[in-house]
Amino acid sequence: MSDQGVIGVGIIGFGIVGQGTYSILRDNAETIERQVGRPVRVVSVADLRTELLKEKLDPNVRASADAEALIRDPDVHIVCELIGGVNPAGRFVRMALEAGKHVVVANKELLAKQGPQLLELAEKNSADFYFEASVGGGIPIISPLRIGLAGNQIEKIIGIVNGTTNYILTRMSGEGGSLEDVLREAQALGYAESDPTNDIEGYDARYKITILASLGFHARLNVDQILCEGISGLKATDVNNARDLGYNIKLLAVAKRTPDGIEARVHPALVPLSHPIASVSGVNNAIFVTGDAVGDIMVYGPGAGGMAAGSAVVGDIVEVSRNIVSGSNGRLKTLEFRDLPVQATGDIVCRYYARMRVEDHPGVLAAIATQFGDCDVSIASMVQKTAEDGVAELVFLTHEVKERDIQEALERIRQLDDVDEICSVIRVEE
Repeated sequence: MSDQGVIGVGIIGFGIVGQGTYSILRDNAETIERQVGRPVRVVSVADLRTELLKEKLDPNVRASADAEALIRDPDVHIVCELIGGVNPAGRFVRMALEAGKHVVVANKELLAKQGPQLLELAEKNSADFYFEASVGGGIPIISPLRIGLAGNQIEKIIGIVNGTTNYILTRMSGEGGSLEDVLREAQALGYAESDPTNDIEGYDARYKITILASLGFHARLNVDQILCEGISGLKATDVNNARDLGYNIKLLAVAKRTPDGIEARVHPALVPLSHPIASVSGVNNAIFVTGDAVGDIMVYGPGAGGMAAGSAVVGDIVEVSRNIVSGSNGRLKTLEFRDLPVQATGDIVCRYYARMRVEDHPGVLAAIATQFGDCDVSIASMVQKTAEDGVAELVFLTHEVKERDIQEALERIRQLDDVDEICSVIRVEE
């Protein structure tokens, strides 16, 4: 390619992110060319919805349903995989890398399940493989972990990485509505899918923390090893109680380095109102990273939407294009991924919030306290929220305790005659 030649971009998948990426590259072409030193243009787009392509694309952009033909196209130097999922996306990515094409993806599931192998394949073929948009939407976090924080030993990554659940929890906290009502509102506004399972049950966040932990700790992680609990069982009562106790409830993705390996988990958690993450509202994301040299940093911004994710994709395209111009593709060598153990769920140490309904008469609290004590669970505080018709609602906050110990204590408490129900158990992340 000559010094003045166009750097050709091919987009596979023309959904919300694909269209955002295309719009940014088209509308900001002059600015991008000044930064790169050569024109960077979309030359080909592949999507099964060919009528959509005819409607949305400029006439000089090749449009088809054939992703493999796009990959083989000699005018395509950078392949953007924006369809999501593992198949056929993974096949297209491998085909492009094996052909020596540079690849940019926004595919969290593929990265979570096959990331280390794809990075190794890219290095073998001297190809760039970038994936900033796979976590955090428009927030830059992958590049800082790969480059800006490379001199640190990362100790901890904690984040709100799913905009849908954060919007729901923000609305529940502010307006006091039920999860079901707020979810319907989020779907009407386009913040939640018609099938919200991936978001509500925490699977989306689990993919993302797998990627972040793999990069931060240079480890091969199996996504299925990571504890995953969503917000589908969360009640408005618990959101309100948390506020009264000085906390907000957030769906957190947590990864920590421990002497025994990696602790990784996704679940709702009480976060102190004094912590910056507690104030992250709406569809925004925030990721909090602790490094041994830099200390604590936090990145914050829009975590969803075609233009936000498209911004991250285009950032990767610009970086790859600069590498093409300077002849420095493949400079980010594959990290030395290690097979580190993932801590067993029972060994996780947290504080806990527990709400239960009990018969309101003498001796009940003492019986509950006995079961907690016998299982080495220390109570930090207890509040009686209501007492009606002979039934009281109690809320406990524990000190730090192992997961297996709190679960054993709660199982024993369930068996007490005077305990009607353990309504909810939520971790506390200080």
